[in-house]
Amino acid sequence: MTALSLAVTDSATMLRRQLRHMLRYPSLTVQLIGMPVIFLLLFVYVFGGTLGAGLGGAAGAGGGGRDEYLAYVTPGILLMTVGLCATGTAVAVAMDMTAGIVARFRTMAISRSSVLTGHVLGSMVQMVLAVAVLLGVAVAIGFRPDATPLEWLAALGMLVLISLALTWLSVALGAQSKSVESASNAPMPLTLLPFLGSGFVPTDSMPDWLRWFADYQPFTPVIETLRGLLLGTEIGHNGALAVAWCAGGTVACFLWARRLYERAPVR
Repeated sequence: MTALSLAVTDSATMLRRQLRHMLRYPSLTVQLIGMPVIFLLLFVYVFGGTLGAGLGGAAGAGGGGRDEYLAYVTPGILLMTVGLCATGTAVAVAMDMTAGIVARFRTMAISRSSVLTGHVLGSMVQMVLAVAVLLGVAVAIGFRPDATPLEWLAALGMLVLISLALTWLSVALGAQSKSVESASNAPMPLTLLPFLGSGFVPTDSMPDWLRWFADYQPFTPVIETLRGLLLGTEIGHNGALAVAWCAGGTVACFLWARRLYERAPVR
């Protein structure tokens, strides 16, 4: 068996391990799926009437109000969903690092990268489930994207790219954390950055100093790309920036996570 086929086989085994954990302990998965839905309903029905009235044509729909805000905010909450799923990955990696299971894996004839890859693939499964549920709820309450099948495919690809980058970052944070508690807090900025971008309000409504950060942080081009694909708004250079951020982040975080996993003492 070649090294590549061994890595693929072992990664599939580790993925099955993660899926069994999800089935045996469903509370974390339910929380990761439920929180974005709660945020969506909160922002649409509590804040949507006021915030939507101030959007103008930013959402790509006319009228202003709650329906327009639903169209505007859904891409931002999609990205928040990916961030929440990545947070769960950091916790799972930290549990493996602190519970001694990694020491056992290191004595076995398995691909070293498969342990981390299994965590990443398991997180991707959670992300797909969470995104599907969120989109289902959004459509049920009035979200009406006008994307073509090709644009839907591109939007899904964008979500996969950002999910890979954030998940490998969370794997690294989990491997670096000294406890499960610290691992659960380390990725929290991932769920807050959409608030400091164009996820919930247009950046031109912000003070100049905050607008500069909001325009140039990584999440804003991803959100604008998703919004353009789903709603037909202008994407401009955001698509290229989003792909560059995701590709660079994935490679850098993968190398960081692998180095931490190889060098970290088993606690």
